[in-house]
Amino acid sequence: MVYEMTVDLNVLDHLGINLYSNIAAVLTETVANAWDADATLVDITIDDAAKFIEIMDDGIGMNVASMNDKYLRVGYRRRAEDPNFGKVTASGRPAMGRKGLGKLSLFSIAETIRVESSDGKDAPHGLIMSVAGIKESVEKRQANYAPDPVDPKEISITKGTRIYLTDLKRERLGRSTVALRKRLARRFSVLGKAHNFTVKINGREILPNERGDLDVLQFMWQFDDKDYKPLCPRLVEHEQLENRLEEWESDWRIDGWIGTSKVPGDLDDEDAGNLNGIVVFARGRLFQENILDSLNDGHLYTKYLTGQIEADFLDADDRPDIATSDRQRVLEDDVRYRHLLTFLRARLSRVEATWTVWRQKHELDKVKKDNPAVADWVESLPSGFKKSASKMLSKISAIPMDSDDNRKLMLKHGIIAFERMRLRGSTDEFAEHFQDVNSLLSLLADRDSLEASFYRDIVASRLDAITAFDGLVSTDDKEKALQQYLFNHLWLLDPAWERATDSPIMESRLMREGVIVDDLTEKEALGRVDIAYRTVGGKHVIVELKRAGRNMTLNELSAQGQTYVDKLKKVLIAAGDPSDNIEVVFILGKPVEEEKTNVARLKFMMDAISPGSRITHYDTLIRGAQEAYADYMKRSAESDRIGQIVDRIV
Repeated sequence: MVYEMTVDLNVLDHLGINLYSNIAAVLTETVANAWDADATLVDITIDDAAKFIEIMDDGIGMNVASMNDKYLRVGYRRRAEDPNFGKVTASGRPAMGRKGLGKLSLFSIAETIRVESSDGKDAPHGLIMSVAGIKESVEKRQANYAPDPVDPKEISITKGTRIYLTDLKRERLGRSTVALRKRLARRFSVLGKAHNFTVKINGREILPNERGDLDVLQFMWQFDDKDYKPLCPRLVEHEQLENRLEEWESDWRIDGWIGTSKVPGDLDDEDAGNLNGIVVFARGRLFQENILDSLNDGHLYTKYLTGQIEADFLDADDRPDIATSDRQRVLEDDVRYRHLLTFLRARLSRVEATWTVWRQKHELDKVKKDNPAVADWVESLPSGFKKSASKMLSKISAIPMDSDDNRKLMLKHGIIAFERMRLRGSTDEFAEHFQDVNSLLSLLADRDSLEASFYRDIVASRLDAITAFDGLVSTDDKEKALQQYLFNHLWLLDPAWERATDSPIMESRLMREGVIVDDLTEKEALGRVDIAYRTVGGKHVIVELKRAGRNMTLNELSAQGQTYVDKLKKVLIAAGDPSDNIEVVFILGKPVEEEKTNVARLKFMMDAISPGSRITHYDTLIRGAQEAYADYMKRSAESDRIGQIVDRIV
């Protein structure tokens, strides 16, 4: 029994007609064929009205036998079947072609293909292929497709090959020749005089710098010894990196470069496409469009990254072919590809570390130049804080921003946050761990918390309270102002009482016991404005405001205070808290007699209520607050300085 595998012409639908989706990928195959034909010039003409595309090269051309045996044979394996020039051309070029499928790509953009060729020895000849003709052969179940010959009288070429495409598929032609130029420039590393290989579109040569990436580089890391600097107008830092791993085979190495742009937006090219990736070449042509996708590196620096590297060992003649038919992907489990990934991870680790240092250096200089107020702020800091402040500012400048206004806003917030951290003594930690917008916003998210911890806002709120008291003359006004602030700002009574808290449950229980009352008549009978219960640092505090015009005796205060303590203890015991750490504070407008005549008796009777209980006065409270917070008042001038600096960032 005999078995036989046959290949239907229908496979052309998959290998050519529907394999390539854009003109750049298609022309890449044709240009690569011209390279393999030792052409020095490939001249591409694209009709403005999209009626035709012509590709002419001055290569070795083909006679009829070569056309049939090599060009028209799908799957012709040049490197394996041509013992003389399959791997290296007659002029010494490493051959790009391998699969023998590239010529089919032309059907992706054209319905009709005319090929004329001449080797300079035999008579010029030509043929016409069409999608309609191929499909007709498929329908007739013919084993082969026979293109139509071209009348020799209509052929003008004398040496090389001419391909003429008509009935174009407009949707695959792209937007402009400018875009095509850039995309082809990014698909070959052998363009130009150095390789004696010129590619033109509509009469204009495609130059290496039309790739678009070299123009936007701020930093570069290079693997070969080429001089890229003339092509990089924005380049400010450069470093040479080792181009191989120690364990590699002796002929394995990486050429090319990796670089970063100043801002991620520089890598968005309307014509060339997104440049944020590392292109891999082998034998001078595109091998993989973006190997960065295979590295799974999500660090910030990768958003600025671009590059073009050459790894010829990926396409070695004596190793399996790992490129897919459309050259868009590779077989990633191949050992050579895994070695390349290992190499890049090691080098990119170095790139990230150096990028961070360079970025901070240059961004700090720029932010100081653009915002003199920021430079003034850094210079105003004590020497021990300048380094941390500079690190923080450079990190903010390095964050991708949609606009300059957003960056200025972040600078303002950063300065405020830094000053907050300076109070806490943790500026180094803040500058070290602050990496992105989210980490800064998390610090600034709760404005109430910021106001409670950052001295500028503390100063403002406390000075407002003190100023309110100081400017009041009538006793009634003082009572109202003090009642408004005191119960929520017990720091006015004792600077140590920073975080006094209330307890609605305890207040309700004290109300049931008659300590806290809502009845205005009862309050007046007690000579009282109001009373409040707070806890601070484990201490239970009852504060009673007496009317400023009421004359009180020490005995009256002692009796009332003792009643408050007894009832509070009863409530605490019922709540399972036997604590007797209680203070009662009376705020009076007029002094009791003993304050002038018998201070010892006054102290004894206050301590008898509970240790720490005391009498104070409205005017004394205001003066004490001013004295106790003189340091805050001094710092307010400092906060004004910070505010003025921040306000100057415009």
